[in-house]
Amino acid sequence: MTFGEQPAYLRVAGDLRKKIVNGSLPPHTRLPSQARIREEYGVSDTVALEARKVLMAEGLVEGRSGSGTYVRERPVPRRISRSGFRPPSGATPFRQEQADGETRGTWESNSEQAEASVAVAERLGIRSGDRVMCTRYVFRDAGEAMMLSTSWEPLAVTGRTPVMLPEEGPLGGMGVVERMAAIDVVVDNVTEEVGARPGLAEELLALGGVPGHVVLVIQRTYYASGRPVETADVVIPADRYRVSYHLPVK
Repeated sequence: MTFGEQPAYLRVAGDLRKKIVNGSLPPHTRLPSQARIREEYGVSDTVALEARKVLMAEGLVEGRSGSGTYVRERPVPRRISRSGFRPPSGATPFRQEQADGETRGTWESNSEQAEASVAVAERLGIRSGDRVMCTRYVFRDAGEAMMLSTSWEPLAVTGRTPVMLPEEGPLGGMGVVERMAAIDVVVDNVTEEVGARPGLAEELLALGGVPGHVVLVIQRTYYASGRPVETADVVIPADRYRVSYHLPVK
């Protein structure tokens, strides 16, 4: 087989990837063995092994103990819709993170006081080590974990107020905009920065992913007159979801 100038293991991986994408190697089919790859492509054992590693890192195949390597089922990406400020009344945490009104979901949360890390302190405009309320969420759609979120609020803003705990009290679960308004803090801007990275082991465990899978990370910050009053990292499995933004035209 004639190849171009790419490294041999990438060329082999690319040809196998093409077969997976076009259905020649459908889901649950066993990937050709290392010996078969070596023979078919005229490459060394090392090249064959590295090609299989590439496909595994891309999440296209998975190893099954004592059985071999198989083509993974490829999920059809679903949409997570996001917009500007969430509805100011009665908005659940799920609705605050997923603006599509047709989607129904559940969530679990846990809040605890913590010291702001250097990165969180920079985002909130406070000093490293200042006290913050850290809340971790797992959002589910039809029982499947679809999204994680970790938020931080400076206790210099919310401490000793009825909204100090985001999910408890009279406004528990009502969202940043409404909760802050209750203590006379008017949220007037929100920014979101989207990036991607390999998922951390604990994130992939919670989201049902496999090592090496990529996640989308939305870094969100709410502001009141230029002062950050909440910042959060929203983590979404990139192989199962696409993020869609709906922004008003002024």
